[in-house]
Amino acid sequence: MAKINIGLNTEFSRSSDKPFEWAVTAAAGMGYKFIEPMVHFGRELMSEAGYFHTVSMFDDPYRIKEACDAAGLTISGLQAHGPLCRPEVHGEYIKLAIRVAGEIGVPVINTDEGKKAKWTTEEEDFVLIKYTLQEAAFVAERRGVKIGLEPHSQYSKTPEGLDRIYNLVASPAIGINLDTGNAYLAGQDVYAWLENVAPRLVHLHAKDISISHSAAERGKVTGTPVGCACGEGVLDWERIVRIVKEKCPRDIVFSVECGTPDQAAKSLECLSKLV
Repeated sequence: MAKINIGLNTEFSRSSDKPFEWAVTAAAGMGYKFIEPMVHFGRELMSEAGYFHTVSMFDDPYRIKEACDAAGLTISGLQAHGPLCRPEVHGEYIKLAIRVAGEIGVPVINTDEGKKAKWTTEEEDFVLIKYTLQEAAFVAERRGVKIGLEPHSQYSKTPEGLDRIYNLVASPAIGINLDTGNAYLAGQDVYAWLENVAPRLVHLHAKDISISHSAAERGKVTGTPVGCACGEGVLDWERIVRIVKEKCPRDIVFSVECGTPDQAAKSLECLSKLV
């Protein structure tokens, strides 16, 4: 039976206009034991000024590790999203994210196929995704890092589409990071999808969707950056926990994706009672 740990994606601090180190300290203060930082390629003005939580991969990776170690937090994964179907954008980005993860002992990096180029066909997109993913897998395999493919965009919005991406490259480095909120908003049966990917699951984005958000966007979008507090939305977390415990062959971190510190605290309270 899989063990479930509860973590927090640093997206919760986006609304606070604070830097990465603040997010780490805040997560630990709430009682979280795991955290999922977001990394970016190059330099970004708001994070350099201390108003945003992402960390540049041009920084020493030990900036991430030492901040988390000092707060008593284990890093569950790195959020390293970018368009796999655009190698010129995500090719070097994802490989650097894997090298950063390998250097500081992070087991998973999470990504998706991203928004496609306007001029490419679907057939061409899948060739490009395969190219980017295979190059990333070569780097990940020798470092023991898993690539968590997430449902988020035009092709991964269905179980069949996500499986099609997963099956492009045969590599032990490739797994699934199911985002429960994205799956729900795409109009899918979250619980059936979770059961389908459970043997391949390496990470889980615990994202709940409010009733009003569901009414406004379900079936109209393929995902959303953050959700509401777990337990205050439409998803059955007791059922999700049961599926993961019974079906997953490895321990899994539920990385909460919500929009505010208050939602993060409520999510931890809700999930702690279930796991």
